[in-house]
Amino acid sequence: MALFKKKKTDSGLPEILPEHIAFIMDGNGRWAKKRGLPRKFGHREGAKNFRRIARHCKDIGIKNITFYAFSTENWKRPKDEVDAIIELFREYIVDVRNYIGEEVRVLFLGDKSIFDADLQKKMIDLEEDTKDNHEMTMLLAINYGGRDEVVHVSKILAQKAADGELKPEDITEDMFGSYLYTKDVPDVDLMIRPSGELRLSNFLIWQSAYAEFYFTDVLWPDFSPEELEKALVNFAGRSRRFGGV
Repeated sequence: MALFKKKKTDSGLPEILPEHIAFIMDGNGRWAKKRGLPRKFGHREGAKNFRRIARHCKDIGIKNITFYAFSTENWKRPKDEVDAIIELFREYIVDVRNYIGEEVRVLFLGDKSIFDADLQKKMIDLEEDTKDNHEMTMLLAINYGGRDEVVHVSKILAQKAADGELKPEDITEDMFGSYLYTKDVPDVDLMIRPSGELRLSNFLIWQSAYAEFYFTDVLWPDFSPEELEKALVNFAGRSRRFGGV
């Protein structure tokens, strides 16, 4: 997995940074509950922090960032909470247009077909409008599940085999990877999960096969750029052998 050097202006950071950081934005509901507020207020604060962390990643030179915004399992939550998250997502698509002039490419991970036609079009248009931007790639996983993605790719390859376009023995890891939602970005180097939970929660399970994991008790709305830099320092101290010695 590729790594790259930091921008020269960031003297407090490690010399080598991950090329791809994935964030599980967890703890929004608990953040609100601690303050006696409805859970949807926590999601709004979490969305504000998403913007702050995305901006900081760009400023320090991270090339690829992925945020876990809404999983295939999150539809089980109360309807008012789900509706609030989707409304925030609509606002995000409008707001993220501000990134276009900053050479940021935007990709959405997950099954778009479940959303209203106008929202699907907004996502597709944003991907198209930013496809030639190269300074940073920002990915947002919404209606996404790692197992669902693996099944999705398996169905595509199974159909190709049934149609005689390929033989089962032709399928390789590289071929499989070329049909993932993340086919155009490198695998995850650093997976960050705030909120004290110690699990992957069905997020990028293929792409995180050799990722380093960083867990913290800080809730996502309070996960600051300083907390991110702690994770980067921790990452820099890891020995990554990828199965070797």
